Amino acid sequence: MNYYFEAIHEIITTGHWVTDSISKELKEYQIYEPQFNVLRILRGAKGNPISVNTILEQMVQRSSNVTRIVDKLTQKGLVERTLSDTDRRKMDIIITDKGIELLEKLDKKVFSFHKPMMSNLTQEEAKSLKQLIIKLKGK
Repeated sequence: MNYYFEAIHEIITTGHWVTDSISKELKEYQIYEPQFNVLRILRGAKGNPISVNTILEQMVQRSSNVTRIVDKLTQKGLVERTLSDTDRRKMDIIITDKGIELLEKLDKKVFSFHKPMMSNLTQEEAKSLKQLIIKLKGK
């Protein structure tokens, strides 16, 4: 039973360490990890507009601040927001060309952060770790 709680503690502290470290890496671009996450979700939509709720569902760390995050990204010209054609109560959000260009730079920074750690685990160990975490979640 002790090892279970120790493992949970390691998962939580490692998750916070990774997101905090990513934010530090991206600070020079005045982008923080949740904003990076939103940009990646929008790029994954492949040019199709998506709603704030869809973004929230796909976020790594769900945040009630998604609207504020989208507002900041809109002010920076990285995303555009328009009224939905199908539901006037919803906003459609899409990444701009400027957002895609910035995201390419951010991806390189994030990869550079992860690269030294990638050699700490073999492919098989990384696969086992992923499977154990999925098993822990009961999926």
